[in-house]
Amino acid sequence: MINHIALVDVQIIAAVLFCLGLAVALTRRNVFLLLMGIELMLNAVNLSFIGFSRTFAGSESLFGQMTPIFIIAIAASEACVGLAMVICIVRGRESLDSDAFADMKE
Repeated sequence: MINHIALVDVQIIAAVLFCLGLAVALTRRNVFLLLMGIELMLNAVNLSFIGFSRTFAGSESLFGQMTPIFIIAIAASEACVGLAMVICIVRGRESLDSDAFADMKE
């Protein structure tokens, strides 16, 4: 098992994952892909937190490893609410297009 991975490598991977998630979230109109892009961005932030924690606080510190657990819990609740909204939109309009959410503003 590799015990030491450079922080720069971890941050590069996290930045690539974040950019991919951002590109998906901004360019796709499908609601499922939009939610997947947001999840990818949150996982990139989790990877960054864990990389900083292992580099600066050591592997014994739990702060950088507990924060991603809270982010994962928030992401799970976001996915539940988002998928519930998608189910309601699909049943009413039978479309997965994100423009169908524009009617919910009023």
